[in-house]
Amino acid sequence: MADGGYRGNPEVVMPYRKPRDGTALADWQEDLNATHRRVRARAEHALARMKNWKVLRDYRRAASTLADTASAIAYLHNLAIAG
Repeated sequence: MADGGYRGNPEVVMPYRKPRDGTALADWQEDLNATHRRVRARAEHALARMKNWKVLRDYRRAASTLADTASAIAYLHNLAIAG
């Protein structure tokens, strides 16, 4: 999921944009944009929380190990919340 800055990239999901003629979006497009905003906000907040962990903020390892590191951080974060 991305914001509107990735136009032309078929691999990302973006919100609908208003047409150039200034007409309003259809109701279903507005609903999908609202859903897109909610999901994207949750993902951005999760990434921001993960960056609080020094191991991810200063990550200098091979990119192939990033998924394992992120999973470990998420596990540790859940342990910290549970007490």
